[in-house]
Amino acid sequence: MNKTKIIVCGAMGRMGESIIRLARDSEYFSVVAGVERKEACRETAGCVVVDDLSRVIKNADVVIDFTSPLAALEHLSDAVGAGKAIVIGTTGFSEEQKQVIHDAAKKIPVVFSPNMSVGVNLLFRLVKEAARALPDYDIEIVELHHNKKKDAPSGTAAKLADVIASELGRKMSEVGVYGRQGDVGARTKEEIGVMAVRAGDIVGDHTVYFAGQGERVELTHRAHSRDTLAAGALKAARWLPGRQPGLYEMLDVLNLK
Repeated sequence: MNKTKIIVCGAMGRMGESIIRLARDSEYFSVVAGVERKEACRETAGCVVVDDLSRVIKNADVVIDFTSPLAALEHLSDAVGAGKAIVIGTTGFSEEQKQVIHDAAKKIPVVFSPNMSVGVNLLFRLVKEAARALPDYDIEIVELHHNKKKDAPSGTAAKLADVIASELGRKMSEVGVYGRQGDVGARTKEEIGVMAVRAGDIVGDHTVYFAGQGERVELTHRAHSRDTLAAGALKAARWLPGRQPGLYEMLDVLNLK
């Protein structure tokens, strides 16, 4: 069996360490190297860690990135230069930065998803169906993450909001409400609320509320371990080699479209 050779960017972070551990224990992967900021580099079980992706990328089939938006775009540039596929799980990109990813995907295969778990990607499908069935209900999204998470709302919450807004013919730039304080007036029928909680060591909870008169529907996903996300990233890395250049998402990987 040919193993998929991977490089993990953000190797010393929570997600990077989980990915490397699961890959090391799998028969399907060979971890070529990890990439990390120079001041954070240290030896980790299973691979050497360097501070420059371009030094090692030629030896890989797929790059997996869980870093920061600026670092991820640098790694994306290296992947394009080397003609290598990349899985991007980093969140917090601006619209302009997302366009850079779209442009790069014209040259190399890219899986770009705010959440790699199977359950969350099923949730994307479920909220689309719920929005179609309950278009007149008030819709609110609440996400909870650990106190070290830097971006808000989470990429997953933003994706959930975009899926719902698209299904309802709305634009989050026009109807999105991110937190409320003071005398904000009555809720409009069009708005979609997105609220972020940061506390403790919560891996990631997302709940979408569809509230009508006399009832509400709640769709919730709770991540108990980062291994769920890491396993999804590895599934994407296994799926990606040999694909044509293009921008893919986990719904493609999981055949949920």
